[in-house]
Amino acid sequence: MLEYVKTILIKVSFDRTLFEKELRKALRTLVPEEVKQLKAWCYTQFSKLYRRVLKRVFAQVRLA
Repeated sequence: MLEYVKTILIKVSFDRTLFEKELRKALRTLVPEEVKQLKAWCYTQFSKLYRRVLKRVFAQVRLA
């Protein structure tokens, strides 16, 4: 599932609103370990474009 989410995020990365929507949706479907991996990957891939979005979305995540 994690690889699928990464693919989707890459495809929607042209639009900030769509990117945030898909990221939030992904966080609802992934298990905590995958969320940690996704967070690291997102910051590597998108921190220059969407640092504020990433901070806002991942700040709301509660990892078990």
